[in-house]
Amino acid sequence: MTQTLEPTPPAVQSGPAQTWLADFEAALKERDIPRAAGLFATKSYWRDLVAFSWNITTVEDPAGVADLLESTLDRVDPSGFALEEPEATADGVTTAWFTFETAIGRGRGLLRLKVEDDRAKAWTFLTTLYEIKGHEEPRGVRRPKGAEHGVNRDRVTWAEKRQAEAETLGLTEQPYALVIGGGQGGIALGARLRQLGVPSLVIDRYERPGDQWRGRYKSLCLHDPVWYDHLPYLKFPDNWPVFAPKDKIGDWLESYVKVMEVPYWSSTTATSASYDEEAGEWTVTVSRGGEEITLHPKQLILATGMSGKPNIPDLPGMDVFQGEQHHSSKHPGPDAYEGKRVVVIGSNNSAFDICGALFEHGADVTMVQRSSTHIVKSDTLMDIGLGDLYSERAVASGVTTEKADLVFASLPYRIMHEFQIPLYQQMAERDSDFYQRLENAGFRHDWGDDGSGLFMKYLRRGSGYYIDVGSAELVANGDVKLAQGQVSHLTSSAVVLEDGTELPADLVVYATGYGSMNGWAADLISPEVADRVGKCWGLGSDTTKDPGPWEGEQRNMWKPTQQEALWFHGGNLHQSRHYSLYLALQLKARFEGIETPIYNLAPVHHLA
Repeated sequence: MTQTLEPTPPAVQSGPAQTWLADFEAALKERDIPRAAGLFATKSYWRDLVAFSWNITTVEDPAGVADLLESTLDRVDPSGFALEEPEATADGVTTAWFTFETAIGRGRGLLRLKVEDDRAKAWTFLTTLYEIKGHEEPRGVRRPKGAEHGVNRDRVTWAEKRQAEAETLGLTEQPYALVIGGGQGGIALGARLRQLGVPSLVIDRYERPGDQWRGRYKSLCLHDPVWYDHLPYLKFPDNWPVFAPKDKIGDWLESYVKVMEVPYWSSTTATSASYDEEAGEWTVTVSRGGEEITLHPKQLILATGMSGKPNIPDLPGMDVFQGEQHHSSKHPGPDAYEGKRVVVIGSNNSAFDICGALFEHGADVTMVQRSSTHIVKSDTLMDIGLGDLYSERAVASGVTTEKADLVFASLPYRIMHEFQIPLYQQMAERDSDFYQRLENAGFRHDWGDDGSGLFMKYLRRGSGYYIDVGSAELVANGDVKLAQGQVSHLTSSAVVLEDGTELPADLVVYATGYGSMNGWAADLISPEVADRVGKCWGLGSDTTKDPGPWEGEQRNMWKPTQQEALWFHGGNLHQSRHYSLYLALQLKARFEGIETPIYNLAPVHHLA
């Protein structure tokens, strides 16, 4: 009998990332922290999203790595570090996707290696928790069966279960987590908590989900592209417009709430909240359809949006001005202002959008620029700034939304501007004629304090920029008039600048932005609690409107705060999608009674 032998597979070549991960795991297993820290470069960054720290935090250099491991290693007990796909080397950097396990969960990460002292050492290291063992989401092979086969005289249908929940949750049964704010952030988090089995309730003051968008000025469209804006679980269809109009987004959010079965109370306003440390729960009073209801959640999440609390200036003469005046968040659109003289105070996204729509409808429009603004043309930003991660070409090359999110998350904030600066230099060169015309019109333009452009401005201060979808051309060619300076006061019929310039007006629009999210905490809970948690948003970069010291992460966002059981969830659609997972996992762990010792709880440096 002749025996047929199977061909021997070629030996797998061990690359630097595979070797590094094996060395790292061995050092961790032996609890040899100096050896593990020595695998990191002299200048290196480990960003952890919940997996080790029960926090969102970044440590720097071998000393920071050692500190994190000293505090977490025995408890986390990490193991099973393995490449998820073949590693790749380009421009002296080896990049590798990997998976790992901890004592309580499973994680995924991204490693970048550089050669230092003839050894491959970690330059950036991202670790993320994506599920808790024993509490996995019912997805894929774990998806619910749905149908109940067989005979059951006590059968309860899906519709009956949903009706029973609607009649009890928040009334006879308390939600574990209460999410205040039912825009994209609150809805995304509500969907995550639903899938994780955390009893939660999302409340919002508007009549229908999506009304936050429907009520804005009628020309509003998303300035970010569709690939950047998917919600968890349910992506936009592949015929969805690149830049979705506000009403289309509103309808999508309403549909999403229904399809994802997010427990949601509309027409509900939270009026007060207080925390009982001894009981470990909140008392939250809400008004629902005119009825006062008291809720007692264990966790309170403010998802009211970083663009939720309007900054309305208090100017002399506002009480004597005889025309109409409102904040941009209340601007109804341009239809009623044909032939009217309109002064728009501000020169960022909302200001430009409103000026453009007013001009199209025959208004006489003047923009008041109080400080310099960064502008980037939409097509240029989509190509150079986002195209490699969030675009049709990225999808075609195998970059899923989830993968793009992790690539973005893997870049430490400390050095992110170094990646952004060359991109914005390319944009400046491509559109140099456009910028020259803007400057010739008297517009004050900047590229950020260090030339790093729009995204760093967004992360540092959440303001100071405009993604140009056409309205900047109106300023460049003089169709929208431009005035420079601070506003001194209003008269009965004009806006007066500090240099004495009078701008006659029938309507004044205050496109003056929004305040820190802890302003909501001050209004709802108390000024003392707002000060206890401190300013939300910003990195501590010590650039304009982002005072130091360096914090390394977004202040107070998606992570524990100095107020027990109080969380903040906000940002754009991308951040709502991505960070809702990590916030949901933190809440799930607490719901299940899993210990969550927090490493590096951020101190408070700024109160407002």
